[in-house]
Amino acid sequence: MFDACVELTAEYSAIEERLADPAVHADPAEARRLARRHAELRPTIEAYRAWLALGDDIAAARELADVDPAFAEEADALEVRRLEVAERLRELLIPRDPLDGKDVILEIKAGEGGEESALFAGDLLRMYLRYADQRGWSAEVLEAEESDLGGYRDVAVAVKTRGVPEPGEAPYARLKFEGGVHRVQRVPVTESQGRIHTSAAGVLVLPEAEEVDVTIDPNDLRIDVFRSSGPGGQSVNTTDSAVRITHVPTGTVVSCQNEKSQLQNREQALRILRARLLAIAQEQAMQEASDSRRAQVRTVDRSERIRTYNFPENRVSDHRSGYKAYNLDQVLGGELDAVIQSCIDSAAANALAEGS
Repeated sequence: MFDACVELTAEYSAIEERLADPAVHADPAEARRLARRHAELRPTIEAYRAWLALGDDIAAARELADVDPAFAEEADALEVRRLEVAERLRELLIPRDPLDGKDVILEIKAGEGGEESALFAGDLLRMYLRYADQRGWSAEVLEAEESDLGGYRDVAVAVKTRGVPEPGEAPYARLKFEGGVHRVQRVPVTESQGRIHTSAAGVLVLPEAEEVDVTIDPNDLRIDVFRSSGPGGQSVNTTDSAVRITHVPTGTVVSCQNEKSQLQNREQALRILRARLLAIAQEQAMQEASDSRRAQVRTVDRSERIRTYNFPENRVSDHRSGYKAYNLDQVLGGELDAVIQSCIDSAAANALAEGS
């Protein structure tokens, strides 16, 4: 049982030796990669070592039971404990998404519903910014196209962890379940008759790619510059500082105009482009990644919803996990952990069922 843990223990020990070598820390990217992998493995290795130690303790107690019957009761109690540790270890050995330790670039796009959808996209953005703040993450808006009434037609935000997160606690591990179509039911500010409308906004969650994850040939890029514009198309900049980058082989296009300098906009656009290309590469290389991204937004159509936010009932419902609560105001205030955890638990249960 747990033969895979032998190889993982060897890997864990090798990583510890490398992290103890000062030369490794001369390469910050490699040191960060090793530290993340060490953190990922630690719960599994600790559980495996506890399982082995309990096995030794049980054997010793059984031997001593021949002399003192009290040790038989102790052995029985240890058996129960070892079964609990074994169940935890089985959960830890479920194959993990290799991208779970990544930071993310989160894109929110208005969909059906016109201006009301753009306002809802703004609500979602504020929700995620507050959630990031509650978890101690940093969040940076990379690009935003505002609507006339103060919402967002399209906005991209980078969410990054501080330090090395515990397994399952990095931004991508938590926020990947947010990818999909979010539906809102409420009376729009644009509605004078007080009727409840339904509109939708799409969320796409991309693991942020480091330069070592994605290699971009400069010859594959077409870079255009243009003048920045604000809501309604009015010019907000008198210089050509906005940047549009086209990755010719894939046809992927990214535009950035938030920053005042052309160089800053170019760097932001490249960050988003790397994240999109990493997602494309994962889809092509792994069927699992392709399957998981089918749950994310393809078209911002109300029928392809993953979650509904019902304002009249103060209700939030997740249509994948079956989660339902009547604290919509708190959820929009950033208290997302319960609904996200329901999706994590549902995914883990499905993985265990498929593996059994």
